[in-house]
Amino acid sequence: MPNNQFKKGELYSFITGIASTAIARRLQKKFNGTGLNVTIEQWSVLYHLWKKDGISQQDLCTASFRDKPSITRLVDNLEKAGLVKRVAANNDRRINLIYLTKDGQQLQEQTMKLADQTLTEALRGVPAEKVEVCKQVLQIVYDNLTSNN
Repeated sequence: MPNNQFKKGELYSFITGIASTAIARRLQKKFNGTGLNVTIEQWSVLYHLWKKDGISQQDLCTASFRDKPSITRLVDNLEKAGLVKRVAANNDRRINLIYLTKDGQQLQEQTMKLADQTLTEALRGVPAEKVEVCKQVLQIVYDNLTSNN
């Protein structure tokens, strides 16, 4: 018997998608309101570089679930904004490693604070144990759909 607790036509992607879009829109509004000239998509790339600077564009594709053309465009725009720089890998000049510039590094504290505020607003009134259950369920869904089965 299927474990589908949703009404006919109701999909996880719809439910998670509208919540994700609402959070992204609120965060973008906060960025714009504080004069930060960075998009949510660019911020997501910066986020991965803050976790590990100097990774390849391919690693950014994997980490951010984006395709190569999208990452290339995002990195191009971040480079034009002076937030990242490309450096050819020593062992293979065809591979570009992406590094944060000083300006890119300095955005971390302010943008992460705004992201934290946005998540606090989004989760207002949601008990911590329900947040944890939601995270666990979404991880299982992800694992089920990305395993090699």
